[in-house]
Amino acid sequence: MPVRVRFAPSPTGLLHVGALRTVLYDYLLRQKEGGSCILRIEDTDRSRYNPDSEHEFVETLRWVGIEFDEGPHLEGGPHAPYRQSERQALGIYASKIAELEANGHAYKAFDTTEEIEQMREFQQINKVQIGYYGGDWRDADASKVEAAIAEGKPYVIRLKVPRDRKIVVQDLIRGRVEFDSNTLPDPVLIKADGMPTYHFAAMVDDHLMEITHVLRGEEWISTSPIHWLIFEAFGWEPPIFVHCPVIVGADGKKLSKRHGATRVLDYMAQGYLKSALKNFIALIGWSPGDDREAMSEQELIQAFSLSGLQPSPGKFDMEKLKWLNGHTIRSMTAEQVLAEIEGLYAEEHTKGFWENFVDEEVLPNQTPRDGKAIFERFEKFVLFARTNQEYALECIKLEQERVTNLIEFGEACEFFIVEEPAMDPKAVEKWFSQPHARALFDHIRSVCGAAVLTPDEMKAALVAFQEANGIEKLGPIVHPTRVALTGKTFGPGLFELMSVLGPDRIVKRIDRALAML
Repeated sequence: MPVRVRFAPSPTGLLHVGALRTVLYDYLLRQKEGGSCILRIEDTDRSRYNPDSEHEFVETLRWVGIEFDEGPHLEGGPHAPYRQSERQALGIYASKIAELEANGHAYKAFDTTEEIEQMREFQQINKVQIGYYGGDWRDADASKVEAAIAEGKPYVIRLKVPRDRKIVVQDLIRGRVEFDSNTLPDPVLIKADGMPTYHFAAMVDDHLMEITHVLRGEEWISTSPIHWLIFEAFGWEPPIFVHCPVIVGADGKKLSKRHGATRVLDYMAQGYLKSALKNFIALIGWSPGDDREAMSEQELIQAFSLSGLQPSPGKFDMEKLKWLNGHTIRSMTAEQVLAEIEGLYAEEHTKGFWENFVDEEVLPNQTPRDGKAIFERFEKFVLFARTNQEYALECIKLEQERVTNLIEFGEACEFFIVEEPAMDPKAVEKWFSQPHARALFDHIRSVCGAAVLTPDEMKAALVAFQEANGIEKLGPIVHPTRVALTGKTFGPGLFELMSVLGPDRIVKRIDRALAML
């Protein structure tokens, strides 16, 4: 049977890491095994539904590069419509709940809000299972139900959970999981407004859409017996349930923004490549069966197997994401990197993210990063590259060995493109006070500013000055030169950056350094 998997979000918020991992596993399984990957919007909770959230889900997955074979954003489809509110309007859930009522697996409950609250209080006081239905309607006579309907009393429809039996759920990762039916509530399947709950609508749709595998978070294990019972009540074959391991921070604690977990589009805005992000997310709780970490999408697809999912928590480690992203950047050509930089700048979310950026990584005695300044430097490089592409590509080649994300190219390449790079006062004070500084700068001006030189020729010119002046090590030559040309004491290889800067920029910056002596 072809694999049919679904990503079925409730669009009430933003797309975060856990949801991305679920849909990524759906996508990898479908790509590996063939079949269909379906997007279904579970919007029956109309009080919380947010159309902007649905739009973000679709746009985020577009950026990530996860495509669907069926869904509300595509025309037609063999199981359309793919929004549950639209399916509700067609009477799909009404017809199915009628089947359960007719077979004695569901019942109308007319309890008022006050009566439900009294049940909860009784359960708390008497230490009875919280949520267990203790009302009078589970086994009410038909005449009592008919009378309540005739009076116009509002009601919900509940699943009649069988008592005094074990419910066995088969989970692909954990195997056989048993539940005591006496600890389970009679869950609401149809709310008082006539809308189905998630428990009911999702299971009905999974059957009607012929879903073969349901991948979801471990937190759904506790409600899995309810879902299993719904399939049993209809006499349907349940899909294969796969409860993916919980995600924790590198410290083993519940994942939070403190660990770096955030809105998926925010990773994009910070300059993380979608290929690196997918690589990173896939490895949280799944192993390819060997010690590989850096994997292309095609390698992920070829290696993916549900048997590689682990029952133990998967760790979200930001340092690993940074490493993977930097590794991916270094594996690309400068032209590919520049294309990614342009794409990032064109994304609407990027500017807004940095304008509203709050530095949550700042430590005591540190100055918070200025989001607007970070974006302005990035923007400056993008606009410069559009009219100076060849030079910008050379800058990228030198800096892509050092950056961990695309945004960092703005700051890393700034000294290459500005007329006068900002000078580190402490570095100027230390290195420009060297007794040989003036002679060194004059030498660089005359030799390195006379023609375009290769890195080896640049090095030979500085070594010649070192030897002629009896200076034991090259460091006292390199450091003043780097500060004069870049304003900093760190950066890519000096001789390589001098070759990229070229004679005109070298002369202008050396003249400024001479004026500062």
